[in-house]
Amino acid sequence: MPALSLVTLVSLVSTVFAKQLDAHPPQQHNRHWAQICSGNPTNKIRGCDKYGCGQFGADRHSGKRKHVGVDVICADGATVYAPFSGQLSGPIRFFHNGNAIDDGVQIRGSGKCFLTSLCLPSLPGFCVKLVCIHPIKYHGQIHRGQLLGRMLPMQKVFPGITSHIHVENCDHSDPTHLLTPDVPPLPQHGRHWATLCSGNPTNEIRGCDSYGCGYYGAPRQNGKGKHTAVDVICADGATVYAPFSGELSGPIKFFHNGNAIDDGVQIRGSGFCVKLVCIHPIRYNGRISKGQVLGRMLPMQRVFPGIVSHIHVENCDRSDPTSNLERGQGR
Repeated sequence: MPALSLVTLVSLVSTVFAKQLDAHPPQQHNRHWAQICSGNPTNKIRGCDKYGCGQFGADRHSGKRKHVGVDVICADGATVYAPFSGQLSGPIRFFHNGNAIDDGVQIRGSGKCFLTSLCLPSLPGFCVKLVCIHPIKYHGQIHRGQLLGRMLPMQKVFPGITSHIHVENCDHSDPTHLLTPDVPPLPQHGRHWATLCSGNPTNEIRGCDSYGCGYYGAPRQNGKGKHTAVDVICADGATVYAPFSGELSGPIKFFHNGNAIDDGVQIRGSGFCVKLVCIHPIRYNGRISKGQVLGRMLPMQRVFPGIVSHIHVENCDRSDPTSNLERGQGR
């Protein structure tokens, strides 16, 4: 049999998956969504309070209408994350009255890829509206687990309500089954840390450049000192993730001069304690889980033009963290 041409193969695969999508709504095809709100790792849905109930199909307007979304519990001011990767659009005005929580954004997910490198972008994915949040931007791409925005002050509008994000599928179908996230197990002491920086899944360490070398013990101060940390490669502006679960504290000022990269945070937990410097965290205090968005890489090129941009990773006891950084993608 002669080999199928690429065009024929794409057409064949498109037809097969189109038939599957006709039989099964696209909202049911993919894995569970990621955690949406900090402090609610399982995307717990609001129960009932004096204002009503948060589950899909709950009564609205004295029983004249039904709730076409679900209310994911989220404290006022909490950090909000993207449940899946996709394209942002907004703003979404749910109340149309300009009150303190009348803001939100839509995320429309991209298609899946099949047969390794063969992508079919026409296949639909998810489309959801997240309301009662203020996003960091209304347009552009966002990745699963990235910082999306902040929960708005719901208590100002509905005192005593269980504060929550209104999560509504664009087709008004029930998103409940998608809201149970894939939560990784807590790490054991001695296990490898998670990926620190987007774009560097293996936590590759900076080599040598005109400013010096990034490995532990590299010369510093013209050979008079030693590097008591490692430099994990990270492009300016890249997303930074928590290497393990723990408690945040900061800010950490490494340069003590207020330059563009003089910021950072400490994480203590799961048997580890580390300082991550040259990043701007989304917050300086509170709990964070392994792999959650921690912040973003600061503009190192402004301070050291031509350097290999990196996160300074220093164990609190100044021991060598290299062994923990290997194979960062293996969780």
